[in-house]
Amino acid sequence: MIYMQNRDYDNFGHILNELSPGTALREGLENVLAAQTGALIVFGDTDDIKSMSDGGFFINEDFLPAKLYELAKMDGAIILSENGRRIVYANTHLNPDSSIETSETGIRHRTAERVAKQTGLLVISISQRRDLITLYKDGGKYVLPDVEQLISKANQGIQTVEKYRKSFEESVEMLNGLELEDLVSLNDVCIVIQHGEMLAKMGREVKRYINELGTEGDIINTHLEQLIGDLDDELKNIVKDYSYPNAPETFDEDYFMDLTEISRRLGYYSEVDVLDAPVFTKGYRLLSRIKRVPDYVIDNLIDYFEDFHSILNADMEQLDEVEGVGAVRARNIIEGLRRIRELYAFIKK
Repeated sequence: MIYMQNRDYDNFGHILNELSPGTALREGLENVLAAQTGALIVFGDTDDIKSMSDGGFFINEDFLPAKLYELAKMDGAIILSENGRRIVYANTHLNPDSSIETSETGIRHRTAERVAKQTGLLVISISQRRDLITLYKDGGKYVLPDVEQLISKANQGIQTVEKYRKSFEESVEMLNGLELEDLVSLNDVCIVIQHGEMLAKMGREVKRYINELGTEGDIINTHLEQLIGDLDDELKNIVKDYSYPNAPETFDEDYFMDLTEISRRLGYYSEVDVLDAPVFTKGYRLLSRIKRVPDYVIDNLIDYFEDFHSILNADMEQLDEVEGVGAVRARNIIEGLRRIRELYAFIKK
């Protein structure tokens, strides 16, 4: 499985969009990196920065990649506006608090990390010898990978998403049949949720690479969106189908790694193993697959009949009694449920 190796990514997610390939900022950074001149760039002309600055030139001009490249030839730091659209100062010497701890060794990187921790601003250090662009903000650090590396990781991630999608679809097909035959166990439900959550998590990981790629990741993003599809709605409906009113609203991010934790997420608490216990769908997920049946009608159907198999076996007259259904919609519901059963029978063969 391919996961982002930098734990501080979440601190920089929105920033990486602004620094993605094809943007003026990224072009300027890449030019400095290619020239091997090195640079220290601060985003924000704040009072904190002014108090630790010594010397430099007041520029106050619009940001251009070529200007950044030329100014980086001087030794001092470059101060940009917080949004990076203007170059405010150049060749400025920064004196952050030397007592601030830093894990870096080079002078430029030590200064960058200390400035970021002291001010909370984004600081970028471009290494003169190591061909690295490193971002610092607060106590976080992130090294920008090159485009080819990102594309390779994104493509590997997409392959993993494809495998997870297949596993999820297979488990959903199994659940469809079990629901139609009224043979669902809690274990069956938890497996589907586990596969779906694993797919969602891997999708988020690939999305991070895509965000860093900017327009370079458009094709990969289209493929990812097709693979993820309506996953969120499917998972929400499964939870609605099987959760108790006492189900917790918050839970650990990786709760889905353990089937027992998933059962607790649904509100099933027991000192004994409850995964083999029979459970019964309310019908939200399968009913949502019928076209032109609004959510409020689905709610009314479930409230009226109280269990899915009563809806499944209801005739037009019984369905017509439900508020919001009517004769036309009743016929549509019966036809939709018939198609679901036929599809299951076909797959079962």
